[in-house]
Amino acid sequence: MEKSLRVVAAMVMVIGLSSLMLAQTNKVDVSGTWAFTVQTSMGTGSPTVTLKQDGEKLTGHYSSATLGEADLTGSVKGNDLKFTFTASVQGTSLVVTYTGTIEDKDTLKGTLDLGGMAQGTFTAIRK
Repeated sequence: MEKSLRVVAAMVMVIGLSSLMLAQTNKVDVSGTWAFTVQTSMGTGSPTVTLKQDGEKLTGHYSSATLGEADLTGSVKGNDLKFTFTASVQGTSLVVTYTGTIEDKDTLKGTLDLGGMAQGTFTAIRK
């Protein structure tokens, strides 16, 4: 009986380690250039976002005709990502927040908040 329990315990450990290793190898690095499609109550846009991922830390650059150029910071935790930057719209400074999920290695989707003035959704594909 004791030997059977040790065998079962060893099998559980192996399965647990295998699952952990598989989860770690399936992590997607979002570093690269992304073409976003944004829809808000204020209209649509097509910003280009360059991301650099270092572990859970996210940095990069946001570029659009509507909100201009801005450096961004954020995080990646599992398949969840979030980044923010400050933009100026008609002389008003606002914090823009993108919150989303990594759908696969080349696709992101989620929501955005334009400093409380407007909300919307986005999809993004890796360039």
